Amino acid sequence: MLSSEEQARLRLEVFADLEHFVDSRGGFASKEELTGFVMRSGLRMPLIDTGRGIRNPQEFDASLSIVSAGDGGRNNPYDDAIDRETGLLRYSWAKGPVDGGDNRKLLAALHAGTPLILFEKPLPNLYVPVFPVYVIDIDLENRHFIIDLDDSRLRNGRDVPLDKKYVDRLVKQRVHQPMFRARVLSAYNKRCAVCTLKYPELLDAAHIIGDGDERGLPVVTNGMAMCKIHHAAYDQDFLGVSPDYVVHINERLLADRDGPMLQFGLQAMDGKSLELPSRRDDRPDRDHLAERFARFAS
Repeated sequence: MLSSEEQARLRLEVFADLEHFVDSRGGFASKEELTGFVMRSGLRMPLIDTGRGIRNPQEFDASLSIVSAGDGGRNNPYDDAIDRETGLLRYSWAKGPVDGGDNRKLLAALHAGTPLILFEKPLPNLYVPVFPVYVIDIDLENRHFIIDLDDSRLRNGRDVPLDKKYVDRLVKQRVHQPMFRARVLSAYNKRCAVCTLKYPELLDAAHIIGDGDERGLPVVTNGMAMCKIHHAAYDQDFLGVSPDYVVHINERLLADRDGPMLQFGLQAMDGKSLELPSRRDDRPDRDHLAERFARFAS
């Protein structure tokens, strides 16, 4: 058995390797990639367990990860089990006593304050990691472990409230925006809708109606996969997308002469048809596009 210091070091290495891995894949991974995960050191370290929602590697005294599966709806932005008022996840423990079986190591994570990985599963075979998260309490009556998404450790128990605006921002930044990006990039087959660039680490999920608007929900039909240059151009209204899914470039940019990036990266995209998801239900909402395009054209 590894010492507590060795376990802590290995856990941090797992976190770092997972972050590197998912960054290169658009922020998400498949079941096969996670069950067969190999660290950069060459150590095989499965990150989820087949058929179970908790991963308890023998190398660790405390659990490594848990899975929170949503309802699989592509256009339901809040299909996780996280309470948006508190930023807490209620995780049902496995059958049996709280200090036995799979529950034992999750209980150990509570007592030791050990960081875990939470895998949100917004679509079949699509896992989005959120880490670190912490077990902060137990609801014995309802057989729930209470998981806190707040990695700043502002509270050690569920009786310590956080400001609602802080909680909203926390849940959005740590869960809903990563899940939005994963859903959108998955729908667009990890390619930029404008230029078809296929490097997911260089791709974003661009909102059509901004997330500051109450209608700007993090759903696939309110997003488009874009490389970072086209996302920035879209946000600044240098690039627009009309409701007929055609790309338009700002007239000032079209008239400018400023090297190959402008010429080939932006000017050449003018009049190009958007690369759309194969599923019609995933395609951008035309009404949202029309509203956003009116701003671009004004």
